[in-house]
Amino acid sequence: MESPKSDRAKEMEAALRRDGVRLTRQRAALLEVLGDAEDHPDANELHRRAKGLDETVSLATVYRTLSVLEAQGVIHRHAFEGGGARFETADSPHHDHIIDLDTEEVIEFRSEKIERLQAEIAAELGYDVVHHRLELYCRKAPEK
Repeated sequence: MESPKSDRAKEMEAALRRDGVRLTRQRAALLEVLGDAEDHPDANELHRRAKGLDETVSLATVYRTLSVLEAQGVIHRHAFEGGGARFETADSPHHDHIIDLDTEEVIEFRSEKIERLQAEIAAELGYDVVHHRLELYCRKAPEK
């Protein structure tokens, strides 16, 4: 059985082909890095990681490939306040984010209470939630 990471890379490869983009060694390295990413790297970090697999990967290739993958809906671009765009694959279930202001770490979480409350508020105002994004900008609380 194939791992989810290889499924991710195959989905991204198919998205590039649908857009008429040739799969080069450099793009394959980037897809491998994106498929393996458990964090939310920015383009420079993806470039650094991909160069570890293929030293010929250019930053321009990273940006062009990310743009196609985003347009095809297989990755999400996040523009968290105070930083550049960060990326994650679109194959995970809905979740929200906490951004640690001191470390810049991005923590994923899901809260059924928050989901219910958002739906209730929207309904009270006569709406159905179609899509939402929640980002909490936080600092670690002092230990008590």
